[in-house]
Parts: sequence; structure tokens; C-alpha cells
Amino acid sequence: MALPRATYERLIDVSPDIVVATDVHGKVAFFNDGAAENLGFSREEIIGRDVSVLYPSRDEAKSVMRAMRADALGEPGRVVNFPTTFVAKDGHEIPVAISGVILYDAAGDEEGTIGFAKDLSEIIRKDQLAVLGEIAVGLSHEINNPLAVITFQVAMLDRFVESQARVAGQEAELSRIGAIRDEIARIEKLVQRLSEMAGQEQYASTTYVGDARMIDLTRGGRAAAGPLTGRRILVVDDDEGVRTACAETLAAEGSQVVQASDGIEALRRLEQEPFDLVLSDVVMPDMDGYELYMTARKRFPGIPVALMTAFYHDRDHIIKRSRMEGLEGVLFKKPIDPERLVETLSRLITPPQPAPS
Repeated sequence: MALPRATYERLIDVSPDIVVATDVHGKVAFFNDGAAENLGFSREEIIGRDVSVLYPSRDEAKSVMRAMRADALGEPGRVVNFPTTFVAKDGHEIPVAISGVILYDAAGDEEGTIGFAKDLSEIIRKDQLAVLGEIAVGLSHEINNPLAVITFQVAMLDRFVESQARVAGQEAELSRIGAIRDEIARIEKLVQRLSEMAGQEQYASTTYVGDARMIDLTRGGRAAAGPLTGRRILVVDDDEGVRTACAETLAAEGSQVVQASDGIEALRRLEQEPFDLVLSDVVMPDMDGYELYMTARKRFPGIPVALMTAFYHDRDHIIKRSRMEGLEGVLFKKPIDPERLVETLSRLITPPQPAPS
């Protein structure tokens, strides 16, 4: 059964693909619903305008016409799946494949063109994801092997340092080993994220340099905000490695982290800007963690403080004295477990609500 011409026209009009027809002068004469939806132009905005407005340049528009006039398909006047690019109203480019023909009147003279364009964005994206998956699987394998060796060697080094009698510099060496463990854990998370992304159909990316973009390995889409997200935390430690490791761990949780190298600088920071929590080392020159805790509690009431120490032995009873004064957060960094750090600080910032009477 032959369909009426009006039916064909209606089918083309509601097609989700981009359908554009031009007159003999290259002016847009027809613009279907799919074109309006994909390109963002209304019919009133585009009908009568030169078709080159839909392309990145006039030369690109002419390349489509040259392809139509060529005889690559055995006869001139048509083209199939010709790759080109459209430009939407908002300026973003859309890769498309055009199939079209030159229209002729009864006398055989050209009277215009009509083209059906398929948006290739999703196809290209899936191809990129397939490549990403192959890279992720290979890279994860190649990274995990040397990472296992590094983890083993760090464990041996940690055991050796701990076996030595307390000597000058031992605390600093243990802190450095802790920092290495933190970085190993971070690499392991990134490798795991790569493996997870290999099986997903979407990934996040961020601007890198210029038009280049970088795949975001730090999260899977949008993670739910945790207790530390958006919190301002002051990290105080005279050891730069430990201070930086803690700051990076908290920043990964969405916290806004400010660092101070000693208690005096920490108090100055507390005077200058608001904080939700203070995380401080115990053993520091000039002002130890106990003095900082007691001063902060008096001058800045309401700001929770957590103290961390490199040894389970509280030689100067700083932790004990601080607990007697109300300290709730204690961390032993031998080395600091990032998960425990986050858990402890989250508990301090969002204490449990009392049960209803």
C-alpha cells in the first residue's frame, strides 16, 4: 500500500534524526523536529538562512556539496554516511554522518538538497569507553604488581624501624613510613577506580589544559556528601610529611583544609578564620598538643580538637591529661589509618544526638 505524500512528510518531520532541506541557493527550506531538538534552533530562527550557519565554516558546508556531486557511489547527486560536523545554537559541535541527495525538478534542473544527519556523539562516546576499558584493565595489572612489591618492602622497613630502641629521629622515620603507606593506599584506590570504570558506561572528566580534558579517577560520578564535606579543618603538625598526608586525606573527603606547623601558628589561624575542627600532633616544639587543646578550648569554645601521636606510649601523659580535661578524639599514628582518621573526625563533627526522654 502506497502512503500519501503528506504521511511521508509527517514521518520526516517527527523523525529524531536531523533532517534539513535547502533551496537551489543554499538557503534552509525545511527543518524538522529532530533538527530543532538536536541543534537548538527553532524553525523561525533558521528557515531562510544560509545552511552554512549549521557548520563550523562555509568550507565544511561546501565539502558536503562536493561529496554529493562526486560519483563515489556510482552516480553523482547523492552521498551516504558522509562524516561532518554541525554546530548547535549554543556553539557546541556535534559529529554527524549525513546521507542526502540533490533534488531536481521535472526539467532536470537542480532545485535544492535534502539531508538526513545522524548524531554520532553517543557512538563515539561508547568507542572511547571501550578503549578506556582496555587501557584500565592493562594499566591496573601493570601497576598492581610493582605496588605489591613496594607494600611488602615498606612493611619490612616499618618492622625494622619499630624494632630499634628509641633513638633520635625514629618518630620522624615512622611518620615518613606512614606517609608512604597513605600514598600506597591512594594509588590502590585509583587503580580500583580504573577497574570499576572499565565496566561502566560513563565517567567524569575535568578541564586540564586549554581544550584538553582529564578523566576524573577520584570518584564514581557524584558520591554522596559525607560528614566532612565542606568542613573547615585546621591540621597542626611540625612534620610536613604527616601534615600534608593528613591534609590530602581530608581534602579527598571534601574538607577545606588549612595547615599550621606549630601550636602558635594554629592559634593565630584560629583567630583569623573560623574552623569546624582542629587536628593536632601531640609532640611539637614551643607548644605541645595539650597546651594547644587547653588554649583552644578556652578561647574558641565549641571547636572540637583531636590529638594524634606517633606512639602508643604516652610518655609525657599528654593524652591522659587532655582526656581528663574532656578530650574526645585521639589518634595513634603508627602510621595513621586514613579510614580511622576520617571516622574519628566525622564522629567529632557530628556527635550522636541524645535519645529522646
